[in-house]
Amino acid sequence: MKRVAAYGTAIVLAHLLIAIPHGIAHTNLHIGLSDLQNLFVLLVINVCPLIAMALLWTRYQRAGIVLLSLSMGASLLFGVWNHFVVNGPDHVAEVAPGAMGHLFQLTAVLLALTEAVGAWLGLVWFRRSSQAL
Repeated sequence: MKRVAAYGTAIVLAHLLIAIPHGIAHTNLHIGLSDLQNLFVLLVINVCPLIAMALLWTRYQRAGIVLLSLSMGASLLFGVWNHFVVNGPDHVAEVAPGAMGHLFQLTAVLLALTEAVGAWLGLVWFRRSSQAL
């Protein structure tokens, strides 16, 4: 199951490397979030995948798989809703033009892709681990 840990680590690190410039674009474009949204971003989008990644390398790998799938799935729903569905300053079509606007749009799409992959892989791995029991 080291392959699961390696692939899980890769998707979590890719997600983090995309989330950082996305956050920078948020700040530079003055796209604020509510306190509850900030808490969600901090815990579910940033911290939970890192905890899941660490668990993937331990005897608690199954818990890591579950946390990875849940956190990435919740992050995907949050991001798709705020970046692509609800009109407002966080919508990709509403950001100011220019380099930061393009960075925001690109990273919003890339976040959705990594979150979809992470959620899907977590579900596949969980299913496989359940069948092995």
